[in-house]
Amino acid sequence: MQRSSLQLAKRAIKPACDVFINHRGIDTKRTLATLLYDHLSRHNLSPFLDNKNMKPGDKLFEKIDSAIRSCKIGVAVFSPNYCKSYFCLHELALFMESKKKVIPIFCDVKPSQLCVPINGVCAEQDQLRRFSLAVEEAKQTVGISFDSLKGNFADVVRSASETVIKTLIELENEEQMKLRK
Repeated sequence: MQRSSLQLAKRAIKPACDVFINHRGIDTKRTLATLLYDHLSRHNLSPFLDNKNMKPGDKLFEKIDSAIRSCKIGVAVFSPNYCKSYFCLHELALFMESKKKVIPIFCDVKPSQLCVPINGVCAEQDQLRRFSLAVEEAKQTVGISFDSLKGNFADVVRSASETVIKTLIELENEEQMKLRK
């Protein structure tokens, strides 16, 4: 009895989102993104993945934007079709504008191959500039590279999870240092 109430108390104070997983569904939802979500969940973290955390009736941008603003870090899973998605680019731009720590995973794509299509997802020049700046910043961030034809999904998920956990510990330590000052 006491143990279950302790578990409920831990769940009650658990943040809504430790890590937001940004990805292109057609490329990585059934593989890397979901495997990473499941692995992080088993480590008692609160990851956000659209198909796992959203339900019918949720306002898309409202729910996603709120999760990004409340998360501690982001994982951006770049893939061949990533930059063709308005949603992926919007989420990435929000990470960068919010000054979130972002861990890139380059899945079947090299950083140099990432670019926002000029006649693609952006209706306005401001969006094109915003998205391009976010992609350029991500390309300049050290990430994890993965070739799905040669690599092992278990290895990249384990590596990404370890990086996420270490980063969360670092952020927590930084927060503790600020509180002491």
